[in-house]
Amino acid sequence: MEIDQIRDESSPPEAPATKMTRKQILTLIAMASINFSSMICYSILGPFFPNEAKKKGVSQAMIGLIFGIYALFTLVGSLLLGKYIVQIGAKFMIVAGLFVSSVCTVLFGFLDQVSDGTVFIVLCFITRCINAVGFSAAVTSSFAVSAKVFPDNIATVLGFMEIFTGLGLILGPPLGGWLYQAFGYEIPFVFTGCLLFATVPLNMWILPSFDAVPSQNSFLRLCTRVKILLICFVVFTLSSGIGFLDATLSIFAIEKLNLSAGSVGLLMIGLSLPYGAASPIFGVISDRYPSIRKWMMVIGGMATAVSFCFLGPLPVFHIKNQLWLTVLMLVVVGFSLCMTCIPTFAEMISCAHEYGFEEGLSTLGLVSGLFSAIWSAGMFFGPTIGGYLTQALNFEWSAGIQGGLAFLAALLQLTYFTFEEIQKKKSQKVNNTETTEKSPLLPENDHIRADVS
Repeated sequence: MEIDQIRDESSPPEAPATKMTRKQILTLIAMASINFSSMICYSILGPFFPNEAKKKGVSQAMIGLIFGIYALFTLVGSLLLGKYIVQIGAKFMIVAGLFVSSVCTVLFGFLDQVSDGTVFIVLCFITRCINAVGFSAAVTSSFAVSAKVFPDNIATVLGFMEIFTGLGLILGPPLGGWLYQAFGYEIPFVFTGCLLFATVPLNMWILPSFDAVPSQNSFLRLCTRVKILLICFVVFTLSSGIGFLDATLSIFAIEKLNLSAGSVGLLMIGLSLPYGAASPIFGVISDRYPSIRKWMMVIGGMATAVSFCFLGPLPVFHIKNQLWLTVLMLVVVGFSLCMTCIPTFAEMISCAHEYGFEEGLSTLGLVSGLFSAIWSAGMFFGPTIGGYLTQALNFEWSAGIQGGLAFLAALLQLTYFTFEEIQKKKSQKVNNTETTEKSPLLPENDHIRADVS
């Protein structure tokens, strides 16, 4: 009897089933539709809206603010909705958010008919703000739902979802630029708004409901941990870089590289294509080797910093603006942003559990809300401050400053993780010494043999 018990305890645990359940398949389809349609609606503005806004007397700084205000209200919405995701209901948040966002996208397409100047700017702000709240509801809930349904493969699933994010970002700019050139200002927004609206009944039908118990934890407690704050700063630099390019790259490409609006849309594929293609690869690596997530963030941050400095490039390098160099650096930016971004959400969830947060939808709502809020803060900072710096200096210097932020985040992480590794090795040595001093003269296996005999 004792021998059988010993064999049972020493036998390895059974491997978890790899086949996905019906609930997981339906959730994947729902999340894919949300990511794809939302990103198309978000990315169509880049190729033509800044130039269209300039025709209506809007300054470069104000254009950046119109882009940035969307992120600011996404930040506020993410924090509030992430805190109360259990009370509101994850499925309802997704469906209602998609509905609000789709209606606002269509309405934004008719703003070219209003008078130039103040009226145009005010209506742009109002529409973008309401749109942002709907977007934050859908995205915050979708992150939490993904982590809830796939608790052991969250990075892999998010990497898979980023394929559709990348597809939306790839198709959005050229589609928006082509529709704008062919049919004018209204049609790009009406078409993509209707596409987003089609996901509302789809998600009402296939998305399962989720029951959970509210938690007493808060964002404040989550943000008291240094590691969480460092990851948040990394997320901030990533999104601010993307937001900066959304607001400034099109005008730089049109004025300095002599590209049309349609060509600018194709140029932006250089950023989104490598991001979407590399996402599932980095997702699988992140889940299979959790210990290297932190080094992925460090290396990716360093590569992002270098590529932003050569995107312009910085005047100190005395290199002339060339299309091939801009395309190459956009590819590196997309690849390095993906390498840095994919591990961040899984690492934040892991940190929250290490610090005593219970496993459940409420904690996932807090983490996804914080992630979305920090991402949105960067998306506000990038276009607004980047637009101001581009107007005050030029694109080359402002891109270099953006690269400096990415380098700072990577350097802080490198310092923290190196110190953490040193502390772990010291504690392991102490534990090994204590174990050796307290070990019995007769090994435990000998007692077992004596009992059996």
